[in-house]
Amino acid sequence: MSKIFGRGARSGAVFNENRGGPWGPSGGGSGSGGGDDGGSGPRSPWGEPPKKRRPGAGPNVTSLDDFLKKSRQRFGGHLPQGDGRPYWLYGLGAFLVLWLVFTSVHRIEPQERGVVTLLGAYSRTLGPGIGFTLPAPFESVEELDVEEIRAVDIGSPDPAKENLILTGDQNIIDLAYQVRWNIKDPQNFLFQIEDTEGTIREIAESAMREVVASVSLDDAIGAGRSDIEQRVALRMQQLLDGYGAGVRIQGVAIKQSDPPAAVNEAFKSVTAAQQQAQSYMNDARAYALQLRNKAQGEAAAFDKVYVQYKLSPEVTRRRMYYETMERVLSKVDKTIIEAPGVTPYLALPEIQRRAPAQPQAQAQAAEGAPQR
Repeated sequence: MSKIFGRGARSGAVFNENRGGPWGPSGGGSGSGGGDDGGSGPRSPWGEPPKKRRPGAGPNVTSLDDFLKKSRQRFGGHLPQGDGRPYWLYGLGAFLVLWLVFTSVHRIEPQERGVVTLLGAYSRTLGPGIGFTLPAPFESVEELDVEEIRAVDIGSPDPAKENLILTGDQNIIDLAYQVRWNIKDPQNFLFQIEDTEGTIREIAESAMREVVASVSLDDAIGAGRSDIEQRVALRMQQLLDGYGAGVRIQGVAIKQSDPPAAVNEAFKSVTAAQQQAQSYMNDARAYALQLRNKAQGEAAAFDKVYVQYKLSPEVTRRRMYYETMERVLSKVDKTIIEAPGVTPYLALPEIQRRAPAQPQAQAQAAEGAPQR
């Protein structure tokens, strides 16, 4: 009824704008109450002058409040209800559906695990795939990448930040190393230890000092580094499993293993001298091995010659003589061969010098002989 009355009142106002009063239009001969159609008579006091509007012009709204107020007045003080159904319920239903979908359905990647908590307490762990939970805030899911390799760096190559460790032979060494780890048990990783990375750092320092304290300086800066890395990784895993940290140690890598900066140059000189001495020893061993192999080869060859000599001694002696003469004569420039019964004539300067010297030597020998 309010709609009808509201619209009827608005229609009556329109009619009043076009007519003279509540009793109808002012006719040409209708008494003293109104004027004629030409507007020569006096206008009725109940009527209003017609408003001039431009075609198609709407109401002059100055603010949102005025627009809403006039809208309510236009519909009799109430907004339209359509067919009687409240549309805000549809919006609320859509919101509830989206809330359930986005907080109850979870997609877990192959390298991830989803830790589900019910009102803050651990409930279960979701594997890879699509998982379902109660909507928030009853259950929540935290996704963890269990295959990601994380790293903790301990020590620094900067001399101002030395990480000094005592060795087993009472020497000091500066170590810089890296620990690689990943998540093994998501539940323990989240709820067992508060600061996992800080705990890993402290355990790594403790395990490294324990292992280095049992080795010498030469092993720590030399060939024993790989053994130290393996022992430290094993010791760290034992300690973390004892704490229930849910962490797997992938490996330990020593990046720097040097003496302290104050004596580093002296240690480098000693190391260089040791390497040079080792090089000389390796050269001596190689030369000794070469000589031994050569001697063994010559002995084997002589054994073969001896076997042939036993079979035919004369032929073997002649062959050995020829081979010896070949080696000797190949090193001289002149060769003189004297056959039996042949007197060669060689006018050589050396023979000419020897000829005068022979009589003089014989005379001196005769003078020096005792007389009888």
